[in-house]
Amino acid sequence: MTRAPATRPLDRDDPLDDFSSREIELDGVAKKVYLMGHGPAVIVMTEMPGISPQVARFARWVRDAGFTVYMPSLFGRDGAVPQAEEGAAVFKRACVSAEFRAFASNASSPVTQWLRALARLAHAECGGPGVGAIGMCFTGNFALSMMLERAVLAPVVCQPSLPLDDAAGTNVAADELAAVRERLEREDLTVMAYRFDGDRFCKAERFAAFSQALGDRFVARVLPDSAANPDTPPFFAQVVASPHSVVTAHLIDEAGQPTIAARDEILAFFARRLLG
Repeated sequence: MTRAPATRPLDRDDPLDDFSSREIELDGVAKKVYLMGHGPAVIVMTEMPGISPQVARFARWVRDAGFTVYMPSLFGRDGAVPQAEEGAAVFKRACVSAEFRAFASNASSPVTQWLRALARLAHAECGGPGVGAIGMCFTGNFALSMMLERAVLAPVVCQPSLPLDDAAGTNVAADELAAVRERLEREDLTVMAYRFDGDRFCKAERFAAFSQALGDRFVARVLPDSAANPDTPPFFAQVVASPHSVVTAHLIDEAGQPTIAARDEILAFFARRLLG
């Protein structure tokens, strides 16, 4: 296995050949998980429509910051450039999947139970004080639900898009949100959250709902639409059709850009919580 830099071509399918992969069965459910790096674990959950070259680039940045990346394959074709037609088909399948409950305003997605088990396993394998987790888009609020697992110490919520039919919905059960808030306060923890101002899938109402539920433990960052990369893969240009993916498809990889500042803040957050 070779060590690749974070800056591979983004306009070609990524073979992900610098990752190792394992079929991990937890709670009777098996999923493929890509791994790389050393140090405390960070679970990187892909955005829709799958593990794109941009998502893999972010995972490599996490590796380079001193962590072991666990990146589960949750939907889509691993490593593929997000094309419009293929991505839309993945999106439609996920919308009706019982794993995700894409239209459930106040119920948690069942897949979060498997992800909590993955966090326990990753902590046992990698050690350290705990585990970080970042969710994006369809998986955005999963990092919050994962706080019900004590190993998770550094949750990051990027452009949480579920539920799709309620801008103020959280996709987290009310009792779970209350339990998360109690833990955040008891252990002096925070949740970092990111979205673009004009995101049509993650609107201001959702962040307001999380702020109401979690108080000042929910640390929100709202980037201006002008900070979004206009040069995106077809799925984002044609299907998403708004600024959306803060640290992946809409990130501008140049010094001084707000999206790079967001990336650096996330990596520093992981380091503060997991590296001491």
